[in-house]
Amino acid sequence: MVAAATFVVLTNKKVAGIFDHSAGKRLRIAAERRGDQVQAFDAENQAHFGGTLPELYDAGTKAHVAFNRTGDTLIGHDRHSASDFSARVEDGCVQVYDYAQDAWFAYDIQDPNAAKSFHRGA
Repeated sequence: MVAAATFVVLTNKKVAGIFDHSAGKRLRIAAERRGDQVQAFDAENQAHFGGTLPELYDAGTKAHVAFNRTGDTLIGHDRHSASDFSARVEDGCVQVYDYAQDAWFAYDIQDPNAAKSFHRGA
């Protein structure tokens, strides 16, 4: 959900799905942004995620996630896991650094206007 929110916040483009490189699978997550409002839905977990920036609510974990934009990067805090993260979009790929795990995670974002393509290189 953090990757989807990062993509819509930084690009103003919609998300139709995500490919999680660390898990090696597609995730059925859709998201969009209208002004300061972000709405997302995780179909696999039947969970909504969204609200008014800079605080979004994750109904799946029943916790808020804070997002603060600094240039082309989002710095955030997940209250459920009590961990901080930073996220950015490069070449249509969302890269999230999880400080608690001291690791990077990469997510390709599916383009809703082209069902089988991703935003990479767009």
